[in-house]
Amino acid sequence: MSDRGRLRPLPAPEPATGFGKLRVGQWFLLTGVLIAAALAITGLFAVASMKDFTRLRGAVVDVVDPAALRTLEISNALTAQESSARTYGRTNEERSLLAYRAAVADEARAMAELERLMPRMPEGDAVRAEVQRIGAVGDAWRRDYAEALIASVPTYKTETAQRMAPVNAERFTEVRRSLDTLRAHLNRLHDEGSVRLDRGWSALYVALGVIVAVLVLAGIGSVLIVRFAVLRPLAELTEQVRAVGQGDFDHRLKVERPSELSELSGHVDAMRRRMLAEWRRASEAQVKLEEQAAELRRSNSELEQFAYVASHDLQEPLRKVASFTQMLDQRYGDQLDTRAKQYIAFAVDGAKRMQLLINDLLDFSRVGRIGGEMATLDADVPLQAALKNLAAPIEEAGATVTSDELPVVRGNRSQLTQLFQNLIGNAVKFRSEEPPKIHIGVRRDGDVWEFSCTDNGIGIDGKYTERIFLIFQRLHGRDAYAGTGIGLALCKKIVEYHGGRIWVEQPEPGTTGTAGTTFKWTLPDGESDE
Repeated sequence: MSDRGRLRPLPAPEPATGFGKLRVGQWFLLTGVLIAAALAITGLFAVASMKDFTRLRGAVVDVVDPAALRTLEISNALTAQESSARTYGRTNEERSLLAYRAAVADEARAMAELERLMPRMPEGDAVRAEVQRIGAVGDAWRRDYAEALIASVPTYKTETAQRMAPVNAERFTEVRRSLDTLRAHLNRLHDEGSVRLDRGWSALYVALGVIVAVLVLAGIGSVLIVRFAVLRPLAELTEQVRAVGQGDFDHRLKVERPSELSELSGHVDAMRRRMLAEWRRASEAQVKLEEQAAELRRSNSELEQFAYVASHDLQEPLRKVASFTQMLDQRYGDQLDTRAKQYIAFAVDGAKRMQLLINDLLDFSRVGRIGGEMATLDADVPLQAALKNLAAPIEEAGATVTSDELPVVRGNRSQLTQLFQNLIGNAVKFRSEEPPKIHIGVRRDGDVWEFSCTDNGIGIDGKYTERIFLIFQRLHGRDAYAGTGIGLALCKKIVEYHGGRIWVEQPEPGTTGTAGTTFKWTLPDGESDE
């Protein structure tokens, strides 16, 4: 079996190498993994920075600064105690004593709040020691000065403060020194915490900046991947396809990367090569077809020459044979016996039948060659022309011919006239004992018209329904019905030339066709072609 027209499998495209092996999805996956890793590392750093920042902020804002405030309150309370006690020692007024007691209570409250901050205090042991020292020197000052002064007021009256002044100066100096030490320590912790907070803010800003930079780089990387891994190779493939589309069929289609476009370009190039090979084979076939068409035209020309010879050169000898044979019968008939006259009759009949066969062959060969132009016409026109040509046999047989309202068809008038004439003539010829009744019907069948010719004649046996359309095929002897047997073959050729088909309505198996015969054929619609 020939391989022409058979689809051949596409050759496998050349595999991509290097980075070309990576598909676009793999490029994006690799980029996504790198971005995710960078974001994860930066995120961990940011979380650690935020956690450290929160811890530092809590230490400064929630511990160191409140401790400094409590220390200030303790300092103010001790100062108020010293002032109230000294005033009480000079004036012996009860309100000064009450102010002293209130300042002692304020100191105790501030000291208690400061003690609650100690567990969270940076350098808690050192600060706690300083706080305890403040409590100790404060207690010593109150014991040695304030309480002693209060107890001595009934004795020394307004001179008490002056008498106790040296003790106050010595003990309260220690109190101030302890407070200054604690304040200096807390200030140092505050300053260090502030510095570390600033560093935490800076680290957090850096982490956020890195995240933003990674996202920007990810966007730029995605754009570059789309541009260089998709758009540029796609534009390259488009240019190559455009070159092939503009006629450069030998232009090779090849894209190195990415893998999808490399594989696609390989398949498209394989398809181009196959189409090019098929086109070249089709060109060769076209050349052979043109050669065959030229040979066919030459054969048709020879056929036309043969038809000319058959219509002129061959018929002339036949006419002479028939003519001189008849003259022989006329001149020497009285000298010939019965057998000789019979031989002469056979010769004349053979010559006439030969002329009929030649004429029928000429008519058969002319279908579609001579006068075969198509036109839009009313089908009733060739029908009436056929009835006019058959007027004598129709009248002689007493036949009745009816028809539906016929449509407009596209065909050749003379050939359609021949078609109607042959079918109606057959219906008149092969009639039964009853007068012939012939009806030409028509119905729409899609985009064509289906015609029918129904008669009440002798019918056709079902086993002959295919044979009757063959040339020179007869179902009856020449002594029963005249003719050469080419009429239905000519009808078949006319209908097929018009793009239709003709058939006989199949009778029941085993019947002899006593119910008549129905021929059906199709013709193209003339109005749909306008």
